[in-house]
Amino acid sequence: MDRFRICGGKPLHGTVRISGAKNSALPAMAAALLTAEPVTLRNMPMVRDIVTMGRLLAFMSATVSTAEIPATTYVIESKTLNDAVAPYELVKTMRASILTLGPAIARSGVAHVSLPGGCAIGARPVDLHLSALEKMGAHITTEHGYIQARVPDGGRLKGAHIVFEKITVTGTENILMAATLANGETILENAAREPEVTDLVHLLRKMGADIHGDDTSTLRIRGVAKLHGADHTIIADRIEAGTFLIAGAITQGALTITECVPEHLVALVTRLEKAGVRIETADATSLRVHNGRRLVGSDVITEEYPGFATDMQAQYMALATQAEGTSVITETIFENRFLHASEMMRMGANISIDGRKAVVRGPAKLSGTTVQASDLRASAGLVLAALVAEGETNIERVYHIDRGYERIVEKLCSVGAQIERVHGTGA
Repeated sequence: MDRFRICGGKPLHGTVRISGAKNSALPAMAAALLTAEPVTLRNMPMVRDIVTMGRLLAFMSATVSTAEIPATTYVIESKTLNDAVAPYELVKTMRASILTLGPAIARSGVAHVSLPGGCAIGARPVDLHLSALEKMGAHITTEHGYIQARVPDGGRLKGAHIVFEKITVTGTENILMAATLANGETILENAAREPEVTDLVHLLRKMGADIHGDDTSTLRIRGVAKLHGADHTIIADRIEAGTFLIAGAITQGALTITECVPEHLVALVTRLEKAGVRIETADATSLRVHNGRRLVGSDVITEEYPGFATDMQAQYMALATQAEGTSVITETIFENRFLHASEMMRMGANISIDGRKAVVRGPAKLSGTTVQASDLRASAGLVLAALVAEGETNIERVYHIDRGYERIVEKLCSVGAQIERVHGTGA
């Protein structure tokens, strides 16, 4: 397996362009199953999860082609669906595969989808997806690791009033897509408000969907007879943007982050400023971090958008190891998302875990060693810690980070980091 070799202690200086959002691109690709006409998606990130989703759609009889090299534009045409099967072999590494369930059953009346895999960050049950589809008239069973969903008598889903017991991003996206072709009106309450959900709404509307309630917790969808093709540009990845903001801050460097959406980063920027980081809005699509001031401990609580994103928790923990005083990090979204803490402690961080709280005392003098990435965002947190550690750090299992960060080694090298990918062998 590949690993990263990083020599820390180098302040980062320069400009980083942010890629398209993986968490927006994946549901957009699934949405292409809702129509027989071509859907063109631009600003696609070149990451492993996108490749995996492309293979999955191709297995389901869609034609997936890239219009250019590098492959930032995808054209997806799904003239037919082959029984809407999403096999385990293709979805075991990517939880977003569940997003094919709603579009497949909405269009063909049947879906056969493997229970998804993905990062080992705790239970992320799909029960909310399934109960919502049942309210819409689907008959669902789970056997041998597969979800089998069918609309009786080859009919269509019907509109329903659905109140999610807890906020679920993929659940909101799945049922939102399913509802676009249902008979009647569907109301989704306690829906996720993430920018990626809103981006999906914009795409579906371009495809002919009738949706109201953008950026709110209540979505109203009136089903239509059919959807058509569309051309859509994926929004910038707010998690990648936040990761590079912290990279500039933790290394006491000066980075300009371009092609981002500053309004999507308000919660993170507010928290970083409380921790002593200096951030300026360069223009409508750029932020600049230049940190000559000392970092100070500051608490964070992860929340659904517009709160502090759980996907930025590991990166913030790395920053907290370099801050003076104590930072308490409370994880409210996933129950098993502190796996990176033990690896940071191997590097010399002073971190104690108590249930869903991590107490970080700093500043700590980190030293390079060999660590293992446990999931996508943990990988990013370890990279950030390695950037300030003394000596050489080797991060193993970096296939996790390849799932969600485009060309991260090249981007970091371009702004002065001493990092390389070391190719390995074996599984």
